[in-house]
Amino acid sequence: MDKLSPYAPLVARIFIGALFLIAGFGKLGDVAGFAGYMASAGLPTFLAWPAVIFELALGASMILGFQTRIMALLGAGFCIVAAVLYHNPSDPAQMTNFLKNFAIAGGFLMLFAHGAGKPALDKH
Repeated sequence: MDKLSPYAPLVARIFIGALFLIAGFGKLGDVAGFAGYMASAGLPTFLAWPAVIFELALGASMILGFQTRIMALLGAGFCIVAAVLYHNPSDPAQMTNFLKNFAIAGGFLMLFAHGAGKPALDKH
């Protein structure tokens, strides 16, 4: 088991990174629609492009294991903000999405605390 544990962060990075790459590429197809969705929570629409770019960079960073700790910390914050702004936990239909965002933030915090594992572009 001890020989496999260094690779668990790789699997976590791939799972989380794929989620953000797919989401980011999906938003590229309709940035204006995503901007409208952001506006529904009171955020300025000009943040749509930075959010899409961040999701793509976050996904790539996780998969490659590049700047894992800082990007994981930023990703945790991103998930928590998204949960609070877009998933009202008092609505039973949104409670699962609210909790999923916090679960993903938890995964990011584990990567922040323990690093990228092997293999990764990060050297520590």
